[in-house]
Amino acid sequence: MQGSEFDEAEFFRAITASGARALLIGRRALVALGIPVLTAEEESRSFIRWFRRRYPTPADRLAYVRRAYRRWTATQARP
Repeated sequence: MQGSEFDEAEFFRAITASGARALLIGRRALVALGIPVLTAEEESRSFIRWFRRRYPTPADRLAYVRRAYRRWTATQARP
């Protein structure tokens, strides 16, 4: 099938252009320094724990969402 072959050189050019290489190097540097690097799931759970401590009740959480929504709508461009 024409055009369905994997182009390894193009793949690595795209990875390099996307900044993924810089992220990998940065992650390795943090690990070398002994700084823990969270996975996406760990980071999400950490944020959820923080949010629940900061806004412990459902009423607190709804009040936050309402304030955040007002801020967001105020920054949107009007047609």
